[in-house]
Amino acid sequence: MTFIARHGLALVAAVTALIGHCLAAVLRPWKIATSADHPERGDVPGWVMITLMSAVLVAALLALAGPALEAMFNQAMDTVGK
Repeated sequence: MTFIARHGLALVAAVTALIGHCLAAVLRPWKIATSADHPERGDVPGWVMITLMSAVLVAALLALAGPALEAMFNQAMDTVGK
């Protein structure tokens, strides 16, 4: 069993947390500056961070489960084609 197969979910969680902390550190100055100036602006840096973290999570899950999903899809298409 490969390292990714044994520790896949923990690896995805660690990478997502690391990216989240890095983005929070980078986007923190803009959040402080915009909250006082524009009260109706919203939490744009927060939404950017959530979007990027979601994209990384989906990419990591696809990388881990890609072969299994492809096999399931091919099996379903073969069943429908018969």
